[in-house]
Amino acid sequence: MLVAHRTGNAKTVAAVARIVVFADFVFTTTAVIAQPVTGIALAWHVGYSLWERWIVWSIVLYLITGAFWLPVVWIQMEMRKIAKEAAANGEPLPALYHRLFWTWFCFGFPAFASVLGILWLMITRPVG
Repeated sequence: MLVAHRTGNAKTVAAVARIVVFADFVFTTTAVIAQPVTGIALAWHVGYSLWERWIVWSIVLYLITGAFWLPVVWIQMEMRKIAKEAAANGEPLPALYHRLFWTWFCFGFPAFASVLGILWLMITRPVG
């Protein structure tokens, strides 16, 4: 999305946004469902309590990620719609698109940081 956005071309943005929205639904939604199910099953299988501090923090970070991801899905769909309309009318991307883009962009940082935190917790499993 960032590279398409930088072109400023509504047609390019619309085409890329269509793919991004589709991919987000197919891959991210699948992961959002599969990760807690498989994570809980694995923790139980290995013998970890779900109340171990690193698991609790992983769950908190997972929820933070979701709190940023859910609005991003809506934002992506709106950006796609706006870009598609602008391309169809031969107009430049409007101010609303740009506001949504920067919100989308900024929401990625805490979501990504949370995912990195989860990864670190799962690898190190800190005690205490």
